[in-house]
Amino acid sequence: MKKETFIIGLVGETGSGKDTVAEYLREAYGAELTRFSDPIKKSLRLFCDNPSKADQAWLYLAFKERFGEDVLHNALARHIKGIDNDLIVVNGLRMPVDEKFVHSLPNSIILYVTADQKLRWKRTTMRYEKDDDNQSFEAFKKFEATTETERHVPEIGKRADEVIHNDGTLEELLEKVDVIMRKYGIEKKEKV
Repeated sequence: MKKETFIIGLVGETGSGKDTVAEYLREAYGAELTRFSDPIKKSLRLFCDNPSKADQAWLYLAFKERFGEDVLHNALARHIKGIDNDLIVVNGLRMPVDEKFVHSLPNSIILYVTADQKLRWKRTTMRYEKDDDNQSFEAFKKFEATTETERHVPEIGKRADEVIHNDGTLEELLEKVDVIMRKYGIEKKEKV
């Protein structure tokens, strides 16, 4: 008999470490990773190599206006139904409707990964993942405070089932993840 699928919705500010957590869950626990932003990024990459967060926010709002708030949720729900894995991570919750969607799925939790804002800014300036990663601290703060897809993250985090403060080392972050996984009875996959 197949074990019931456990779904983790990951939420966190830019540079908080949520992608590191997602990747660790994939590597150590065999999780299938998916994101709300995957269709947006795929669309934008038809036009530019390295879409910025501002580009992603703009396209999300255009999709939402044209097709309704649940356009990405409907696509993700169909995608999740086709996944044959007992652990699925939905990374990148940004809006209250994302939180509601994940909690509507059976056997799901929201995990909030957060860190001090200045530390998060320093991390983003070193990673060069997106075109707008190398911005001033003032621009970073303004973006987080004024962009719709960023300003809801802390409020979702306040309602999260689990919270990780990622202000320490990578090893400390991963141990915090392991503690949460043990709490829900999820074991690491044996390396082959």
